[in-house]
Amino acid sequence: MSSSAYRGAATASAVAAAAAESYPRIVATLIRLTGDWTLAEDCAQDALAQAVQRWGDGVPDNPGGWLMTVARNRALDVLRRAAVERRKLHDLAVLARTEPEADPADGGEVVDDRLRLIFTCCHPALPPEARVALTLRTICGVPTADIARAFLSTESAMTRRLTRAKTKIAQAGIPYRVPEGAALAERLPGVLAVLYLLFTHGYNPDGEPAFAQEAIRLARLLAQLMPDQPEVRALLALFLLQHSRRAARRDGQGRLVTLDRQDRSRWDRPAIVEGLALLEGVPGDGPYAVQARIAACHAAAPTPAATDWTRIAGCYDELMRREPSPVIELNRAVAHGHAHGPAAGLALLARARAGGALDDYPHTIAVEAHLTARNGDHGRAAELFQRAAAAAHSEPERQALLERAEDELRDSRPGL
Repeated sequence: MSSSAYRGAATASAVAAAAAESYPRIVATLIRLTGDWTLAEDCAQDALAQAVQRWGDGVPDNPGGWLMTVARNRALDVLRRAAVERRKLHDLAVLARTEPEADPADGGEVVDDRLRLIFTCCHPALPPEARVALTLRTICGVPTADIARAFLSTESAMTRRLTRAKTKIAQAGIPYRVPEGAALAERLPGVLAVLYLLFTHGYNPDGEPAFAQEAIRLARLLAQLMPDQPEVRALLALFLLQHSRRAARRDGQGRLVTLDRQDRSRWDRPAIVEGLALLEGVPGDGPYAVQARIAACHAAAPTPAATDWTRIAGCYDELMRREPSPVIELNRAVAHGHAHGPAAGLALLARARAGGALDDYPHTIAVEAHLTARNGDHGRAAELFQRAAAAAHSEPERQALLERAEDELRDSRPGL
């Protein structure tokens, strides 16, 4: 690689890392300061574009601060040009007085712009799915295609949904703040759903780890704001228990390692201890509490064989009664396949597929392959793992599925 190509790659890597860490904060801060959603996003993007051009000569000591300063100055320039509009004059004065790295406080409220923005996005005037999608796209920078995939939708449909949500916020004059009292409790389910999807996006095999860490950080802030809300504590516990396994999810060659094959000595024990402590005393009927108890069953098992699958299967039964979804149906089939035998899991999977909801979900074939392998039909399992690999959305996942296919193929020919 030539020196110029090397510098270009290094610059791109530095900008990507800074964007993952700072983009949400920049957008959220500029929305607070200007009240203009589109302007905030445009200025953040401009700052990233300038970084690509200028960081080739050296990455600044504080990349996030550099991006914030450039984005803020860009917003200031735009507002100056538009200062003939009287409604912008106050914004201009406020922005000019604001330090680039300021982290404003207001009394006893949670003083994080990203958390304020989540509550803005979760206003009841917006449809539930739009609240989640808008927050993921705006403060987390999750690509629209990835959000669409999470909602089992198309990218074009999701783009239209995001545009309608932004328009609704502007037209309705939805305030940019953390609400209080009854309004705070009313918005909480939507906020928890946003944090859950944010964590999931970062925890996925090809996800950005910074998103999972950001979800944990925001969940901690929310727990400080609402210490008596059991589902907030349960959500933070769930994040910690799942994130504790992150280091073991890849081997020395960077290949994906499934839960049953992970080196459990690499799990983050302090995170597990904290997660289990948070879960103590939390009522077991909330959806995040139930999911956290599933994660706790895995975390408490010293070996895969010691996992309490009967309890996990019961938890998924409860989730299906409360909040049925394709993902829960798949996980329920796996749990029952371990607790009550693979035939029971395959029967549940067949019943779930009969409704057609799982037809477009890429993990459906992988679950069928897993249960088929446990049922002893290794040749059929190998075929299914190959089909699942062809439908995988990420290269790490595809490679892991192909390796499972090879394992099953070998098991189908024990004499070779």
